[in-house]
Order: sequence, then C-alpha cells, then structure tokens
Amino acid sequence: MTTALPPVEGVSIPVGHRVPYGATNAYVVGESDSLLVDPAAASEELDDALAGRDVTHVAVTHTHPDHVGAVADYAADLDATVWARAGREDAFQRATGVAPDRTFREGTVVGPTRVVETPGHAGDHVAFVAGDAALVGDVAVAEGSVVIGESGDLRAYLTTLRRLRHMDLSRLYPGHGPAIDDPAATLDRLLFHRLDRDASIRRAVRGGARTPDEIVDAAYEKDVSDVRELARLTVRAHLRKLAIEGDVAWDGERASPR
Repeated sequence: MTTALPPVEGVSIPVGHRVPYGATNAYVVGESDSLLVDPAAASEELDDALAGRDVTHVAVTHTHPDHVGAVADYAADLDATVWARAGREDAFQRATGVAPDRTFREGTVVGPTRVVETPGHAGDHVAFVAGDAALVGDVAVAEGSVVIGESGDLRAYLTTLRRLRHMDLSRLYPGHGPAIDDPAATLDRLLFHRLDRDASIRRAVRGGARTPDEIVDAAYEKDVSDVRELARLTVRAHLRKLAIEGDVAWDGERASPR
C-alpha cells in the first residue's frame, strides 16, 4: 500500500554552471509546513510557486554551487528554518552564506518529508522522501548519467542507487530535467551503465592505457570532445573505485594493471 505524496511543485531555474538541461530544479513540497528544496537562484517563477504556501523549512540535497544560490535569500524572506546535514554545518555555511538553524541525518522528518542519506555524487548528498516519491537531487537523471567528481565516491553512489532501487518508489524528482515516472528502470540503467564503464576502463588499462586521457580514448566508443573534462572526471572516479577493489593500481596520475 502506498502513501499519498504531499503536493510537489518543481521550478526549473537557469544557473550559470555547466549542468544537465542548463538549469537546476527547485521544489516546494506540501501546502502547509512546507519545505523548499534546492533554491538555486531567486526567480519570479519560484516566487509564484511559494505564494500562498506556509513554507517553514529550507534545505538542499547537497551543497554544490548550482543548488544553493538563493538559500540565504529565501530563508530570510520566508522566515524559514534552515536545515543542513549533521556534521556538515561549516561547509553548508560556506556554500550558502547562512548558518543552519537545525541539522538532519538519516530518518529526520523535515516538514512533510523524511531524510534518506544518498552519498556518492557528493559526500553530503541526501534525498527527501514523501510517500512513495523522492526528491533525489543529483542521484538520477531521466537521460544520460550523473557525474562523480573529485569530491564524489563512486562506490557510495552505486550503493545509493541500489538502496533507492529497493525502496519501491513510484516517482523521482531529480535536480535536473523532468520527473522520472519509472524509478526502477532509471536506477537500473544508471547502475548498469556504471558497471559497464568499470569493465571498459579495466580493459583499457589492461590494454596499455595509463593516463585518464588515454583511458578516455580507449574506453569511450563515442566522441566525447564536447564533454572531455567530464569524461576525465568519470574515469578518475572509476579508477579510485577500481584501485580500492584491487582491480588496478592508481596513484592519482597513472594507472596500471594488477
């Protein structure tokens, strides 16, 4: 039996960062005791979405710059409680310009949602679950894949995908792009994509590729000229994972087989 989801309204906000779809989604959850998630920047459309709602909480899925730009502004305008991940208060304040009023961890109830820790894309990443749907930030996208940068952890990300996959969710609200109405298929796609990339990078290293650029050239079948830096970041994330698991040797600059 599923639980009804409080009303969720998403607003796509253009941001000055290289992100999927060129915009970040802010969400307002609930009509009363509402939660504002990921206000990337102030916008008239977001102002309209907030009008008439009793927004008493502001939080972010993670503190990457394209998700936090208007946290301080909306917290002040709404006189709302600002939430941050427990243990990450200082980083949150540096990213947003405002000190949190309260902190959350796994299972904390924030407005009409419950917090689920979802690290991987970022160490402080969380999702906000309400009913059988979840606001998942940069865990998932409807098309393409999620970048795991230098501050990310691919092993944790794969665990997050598997965990969400087993939560029997009916809808995901991502940080970028449209809502996802078949969470199981999308989460499976993202998981299998990463495992396939693991295999292609192992083959590239065994075939003699050593640097991230050499591995990109050997492991990617399509032309990645337009996103080469993102491909390098992805390769480095996979190499860190494969090194921990004993499949390759990786010193941060060069890889070799084990």
